[in-house]
Amino acid sequence: MLTSMSRLPLNTLPAFRVVAELQNLRAAAEQLHLTHSAVSQQIRVLETQLGFPLFERQGRRLILNPAGRALLCSVRTALAQLDDGVLAAASVSSGAHQRIRVSMLPSFAQRWLLPRMARWRERHPDLTLEIETSSHVSDLAREGFHAGLRSGRGSWPGVLSESLFDTPMPLVVLASADTARQLADHTPETLARQPLLGDKELWRQWFAAAGLTVNATPVASFNDFSLMLQAAEQGLGLALSRELLAADAMYAGRLVKLSPISIDFDSTDTYHLVYPPGLRDWPPLSALRQWIHDELERSRETLVSCDANGDADTAVDTPSARHDHP
Repeated sequence: MLTSMSRLPLNTLPAFRVVAELQNLRAAAEQLHLTHSAVSQQIRVLETQLGFPLFERQGRRLILNPAGRALLCSVRTALAQLDDGVLAAASVSSGAHQRIRVSMLPSFAQRWLLPRMARWRERHPDLTLEIETSSHVSDLAREGFHAGLRSGRGSWPGVLSESLFDTPMPLVVLASADTARQLADHTPETLARQPLLGDKELWRQWFAAAGLTVNATPVASFNDFSLMLQAAEQGLGLALSRELLAADAMYAGRLVKLSPISIDFDSTDTYHLVYPPGLRDWPPLSALRQWIHDELERSRETLVSCDANGDADTAVDTPSARHDHP
């Protein structure tokens, strides 16, 4: 039986992890871009060197036995740490003009981050921000990302997570400026008779908060807030959206907040900045983290100011349009 780490065939561990996760040699070989026999040989070498089996063979499936399950936990952690180390080393060695690759939701990128890119360039002219949008959770290390902006509860394996908000992000009712002018009033009773966009249950909750029982039937639903806000801007109906994502459209007059009534989307489901542990102190990531927090604070302060003034027809700062705004 293996008694020394120096005898552990480390080159077989990536294959072991993939086989353990897929439970099929052929599928593992395709993912690893190796032949079926090569993957099978690596598993045999690992088991021989360890001195005990890791799998139970059930036809074409390989099922982890208790020893295999115990090893997989450690292998996943070790390989993730190696991935972090390689990513950190590659990032540090990239030269004076560095780049930081970030994965994020399309709605956050389109409705909030992109209008603020001018200030990012002003603050960090030698740091390129590469953005890739996806509705799916990316494996940061495996896909070469330095950070991600995610919506959720803040618990994802293999990454550190920082909440970007201390309080829930409210959902508010928004409409195009033309739609807002055409309405006789903005009472909940009037809004209930208008075409609605988005999620039926969220609308039910909003009308309940307004004191009404409404069996809302939206004319369209969306899997992304940015698409819904675009539809609202074009006058297709009323949107129930996160106020932060509508900030720039409200400031520009493309959208109008119709009511002070709001609901919390989910106090446990908010935006987080996530990154591999090995990049915690990497200067470009620190720069991105600080910039995001600064920009969010600007947005929060302006939203509070607008609410305090009671002006539903104005909203938050558009950094690319106004650089002198506090």
